[in-house]
Amino acid sequence: MTYSDSRTRLLRGLTIAAVVLFVIGLYLALFWVGPERQQGAAQRIFYVHLGSFLGSFIAFGAAVVAGIAYLRTRNPRWDTFGLANVEVGLGMAAITIVTGMTWARPIWNTWWTWDPRLTSVAIMWLAYAAYLMLRSGIEDPERRQRFAAVYGIIAFASVLFTIIIIRVRPDTIHPVVAGPTQADPTGSFEVAGRIRDTLFFNLFTFAVITVVLVWHRIRLENLIQHVMRRKLEVLSEL
Repeated sequence: MTYSDSRTRLLRGLTIAAVVLFVIGLYLALFWVGPERQQGAAQRIFYVHLGSFLGSFIAFGAAVVAGIAYLRTRNPRWDTFGLANVEVGLGMAAITIVTGMTWARPIWNTWWTWDPRLTSVAIMWLAYAAYLMLRSGIEDPERRQRFAAVYGIIAFASVLFTIIIIRVRPDTIHPVVAGPTQADPTGSFEVAGRIRDTLFFNLFTFAVITVVLVWHRIRLENLIQHVMRRKLEVLSEL
């Protein structure tokens, strides 16, 4: 596989930028911003927790775009793009769940509770894990790609459900960063000062990290497919 030098340099630059941003983001979260008044030092994990969820939202949303584009064009490149985004999104969602459990232990005195938000996140992760499992069970390439495109579009409903659930269920104990809820119809919750700056910086950081990871995963998948084609060519000549 060959790529243009300009695109390779751009990817290398974004990769370096993502690493630098991540280091700075961790520094801001661990040392620059002070402890939150009620939650103390445990609140510091909030920045990674929310950032990783944004990353999963971006990746799963891109998988919807990939699915629609594939169904319209039947171009296998869109299938590769969708697969890369689902895998990266799953990783980001896993970080969201783990950091959420770590945050919950000192705040709620439990690693897990069947709160509507926590349950919906678990359902979202399982929905996309099933995407990979079912995809691997289909041998015909065209049928697999068509199935993956449709599934990737439908599965995004679980992401929307996760976002909406804490805004319509009055019994959730999961905090809402912004927007109206049953408990606060005016949506008056605000973050300010260093907490706001650290939060926005980490959100941007995880968005960049998501893009970089997807780009690398696409190149890896292209390499895998290239090796498989060469293998078949060599076997056919024997």
